Amino acid sequence: MFNAADVLYAALTVFQGYCLQYFLGSFLETRVKSRWNALYVAGLYVILKMMVMWCSPPGNEDYKVAVGTLALSPGILSFLALCFYKALHPVTVFLVISFQAVMDISSYMAVILIGKPGNKLPDMWNWFVRERIITSEKSLALAVGIGTVVVLVLQYLAVALLMYVSLRKIVWNFREKNYGINRTELLFILTPSAVGMMICMLLRIIMVTVEDSVPKMLYDRYPILVVVIPAILFLSLLSILYGVKLFQDMICRNREKRGRIVLENQVRSLQEHMEEMERIYSGIRGMKHDMKNTLAVIRRLSAGEGNAELQEYLSELNKGLEKLEVRFRTGNTVVDTLLNMKYHEAVRDVPDLRMDADKLLFPQGIVIHSYDIGVILGNAVDNAIEACRKLQSKEPGADAFIRMSSLQKGNLLILKVENSFDGRLVQRRQEEFPVTDKADRRSHGIGLGNIKNTAEKYQGAVDFKVNGRVFILSVMMKNERRNEDAFRSDR
Repeated sequence: MFNAADVLYAALTVFQGYCLQYFLGSFLETRVKSRWNALYVAGLYVILKMMVMWCSPPGNEDYKVAVGTLALSPGILSFLALCFYKALHPVTVFLVISFQAVMDISSYMAVILIGKPGNKLPDMWNWFVRERIITSEKSLALAVGIGTVVVLVLQYLAVALLMYVSLRKIVWNFREKNYGINRTELLFILTPSAVGMMICMLLRIIMVTVEDSVPKMLYDRYPILVVVIPAILFLSLLSILYGVKLFQDMICRNREKRGRIVLENQVRSLQEHMEEMERIYSGIRGMKHDMKNTLAVIRRLSAGEGNAELQEYLSELNKGLEKLEVRFRTGNTVVDTLLNMKYHEAVRDVPDLRMDADKLLFPQGIVIHSYDIGVILGNAVDNAIEACRKLQSKEPGADAFIRMSSLQKGNLLILKVENSFDGRLVQRRQEEFPVTDKADRRSHGIGLGNIKNTAEKYQGAVDFKVNGRVFILSVMMKNERRNEDAFRSDR
C-alpha cells in the first residue's frame, strides 16, 4: 500500500512535470504541433521519475545511491527535451542544468528550513505524554501521523512555490529566446546553474552521517549550518536568476549599440549625399530644360520634306529626356533623394516593383528633422523591398508593390508604408516586432527597432498590422523639433 509520503511525493513529481513542460515549451519549438504535447512531456517525466524512485536500492544513508539518482535526473530531462522539442541548440544545455539546479536548490532549502523544526515534533509528543495531554497509544500514533504529514505538506508546498517562482523569473528575464547564443555566452549563464547543482550534490554526500549505525544530519552536529546552508543555497539561486537577467541586459545593450551605429551611419550617409544629390538633380533639371528648348528649335528648323527620319530621332530623344525627371516629389529633398535611390536599387532585383509615393507629401510646416524622416522611411522601405524580393523569389508572377502615404492631424504626423509579402510572419512571444528569418540575426532585424527609437524622439509610436498578404507599418510622431538626436544625448 502507498503511504502518505508516497502520495505527496507523487503529487510533487506531477507538479515538477508541469513546470518542466512549461519551462522547455517557453524556449523550444515542439516537434509535433499538438495540444497534448505538454501532457505527454509531464506524464512521461512523472513515469520516469517514479520508476527511478522505485528501482533505487533501499538505504538513503548510502550517498552513492542518492548521487547516482541525482546524476540520472539531468539525463531524463535531456531525453524528454530531445524527444518532444527541437532541442539541438546550445540553450538546451542551459535549460536542463538550470531546471535541475532550481529543483535541487528548492528541495534542499525547504527540507532544511521546514524539516529542521519538524524534527522537534517527537520532543513535543513526549511532553504531551508526560503532561498526560495524550493518554493513549492510539492518540499518540494519530498525532505523530498528522504531524508528519503536515511537515511533509509544508515542505512540498515550499518546494513547489520556490521552484515555480524561480522558473517563471527565468522565463520572464530571458526575453530573447530566439537569440543565437555562442559558447562564451552559454558558459556565462550556465556556470551559476552548474555550481548550484554541484552544491546540492555535495550536500547530499556530506549531509547525512552515520554514527553507531544511527543516521544523523550534519546540522545536528553543527547547528549554525541551519542558517549557513540555506543562505548559500539562496545566494546560488539568486546568482542563477540575476545571471540570466544580466545576460539579457547585455543582449539588449549590444543590440541598441548596433542599432545606434546603423542609425548614425544612415544619418551620416544622408548628410553626405543630400547636397550632392540635390546639386545633381538641379543640374539634370537645368540640362533637361535647356535641351528641350534646343530640341524644339532644331525640330522647327528641320521641318520639311525629307526630314521625317530626323524628326523621329528628335522625338525619341525628347522622350528619353522625360525619363530624367525625378520620380518622387514629396516636398522633402532628403526623402526624394532617398526614395529615388532606393527605387533604382530595388528594380535591379525586382523589375516589376511598383513603388507609389503620390500620397506621401510633406508641407512646409513640418519641423521634424529631415534626417529622422529619412531614417524611418529608409528602414521601412528596406524591409518592404526585402519582403517583395522574397515574395517574387517564391512566386515569380506575384504582384510586388510598396505604397507610402502621410497624414497630418493637428500636431501629429502619421507615416504609413504598405507592401506585399508572402503572408508568412514570424512573431515570437514577448517580442514586440516580427523577427527576421535571416541566419545572422545579430546583424539583421534591427530596422524596426531603429524606426521605433527615432519615433520616440518625437514622443511617437510604431504599430503594424497584416491585411491578408499586405504588411502595413504606421509611424506616428509629434510635429516638434527635438534639441538633439537621442543617440547624441546618450554620449
